[in-house]
Amino acid sequence: MLPAWSREEASAKVKQLFAATFSYAPQGVWFAPGRVNLIGEHTDYNGGLCLPIALPHATYVACARRQDRLVRIVSAQVQGVAEVDLDRVSPRTRQAIPSWATYVVGVGWALAEAGFHVSGLDIAVDSCVPFGAGLSSSAALECAVAVAWSDLNSLALAEGGRQVLVEACREAENQIAGAPTGGLDQSASLRCARGRALELDCKDMSGRQVPFELSGAGAQLLVVDTRATHELTDGQYGSRRQACERAAERLGLHYLAELTPDALPAAVKRLPAGESVRLVRHVVTEVARVRAAVRLLRSRKLDVGLAKRLGELFVASHISLRDDYQVSCPELDVAVEAALKAGAYGARMTGGGFGGSAIALVDGAKTGRVQRAIAEAFERAGFTPPRFLVALAQDAAGRIS
Repeated sequence: MLPAWSREEASAKVKQLFAATFSYAPQGVWFAPGRVNLIGEHTDYNGGLCLPIALPHATYVACARRQDRLVRIVSAQVQGVAEVDLDRVSPRTRQAIPSWATYVVGVGWALAEAGFHVSGLDIAVDSCVPFGAGLSSSAALECAVAVAWSDLNSLALAEGGRQVLVEACREAENQIAGAPTGGLDQSASLRCARGRALELDCKDMSGRQVPFELSGAGAQLLVVDTRATHELTDGQYGSRRQACERAAERLGLHYLAELTPDALPAAVKRLPAGESVRLVRHVVTEVARVRAAVRLLRSRKLDVGLAKRLGELFVASHISLRDDYQVSCPELDVAVEAALKAGAYGARMTGGGFGGSAIALVDGAKTGRVQRAIAEAFERAGFTPPRFLVALAQDAAGRIS
């Protein structure tokens, strides 16, 4: 199992890295969690619903405010120190910035574009969120830096200020990092709560907390990092988003999620056969699955019967993502199939796809058996051995010290 760091351990790591790099002590340490999405995939940029939780695995930043507009960044995961002048950051100049640093300086740029005065920062970064695993390591970095920038510059955020930071992080990822994400990841990292899933309506970015405590069912949410690394900047994610936007325009909709299941058959007849139909069908049915999952979780305390019904929704989601949206891959399919054969209540790919992670809702007493079954299936297929972690719904981003 991949362990999450304690706040104390993580704080000591980034403080030490900061002092060793910049030769003085930081003003504070901030964190932001990775996320796993229970259900509701590729619905965010289609104006639909999704249901993420924040992970115990987080990204940590030790920071200090500078008097100029220079941002100096050191990461435990990357050699060297990146130095970027915020005044020279823009969508036109992003190619000149180290790719990993775009997720940091893009936030400062976006806050400035929103009308806030932000200074430069010295920043040390360390993380226990698996990189490239579809668990939002990039959003965790953005959001950790966002809360640090906000605190150190005493930004006068309006009521609902977390949403201001969500939008800044999303703009950073879209415009500077070049990944056309829809805001799910940043919302989860900045707005989730311990023991809760966030029912996020991406049409207006409103959110409601939904109980998600697995102890009553004796269950665990097992996350499988397939080690099949994915990149949201490689074009496949963007091509599907563009196809969805074209389909919505053809149907006279602002977002595909405005289409109800009852209206789906008639809408399909107005679309050219092939990809458009598949994509629209996934979005409409996936939003319906999120609604069903939320009804289940709000209906009563999570027990075995409810876990089985939630698991059925997981499986249906994976089939739709695999066959209609076509964003799965052999590693994800093998992980899901092996988990189900080993007795999981349900399993599905999670995140943008093309690699990354799967999740399995399992009886806690069978977690080891499911884990072994997946590892053995990967070995038979000749895949890189997977990594595992247990997801517990945790708190959103904040300051440690």
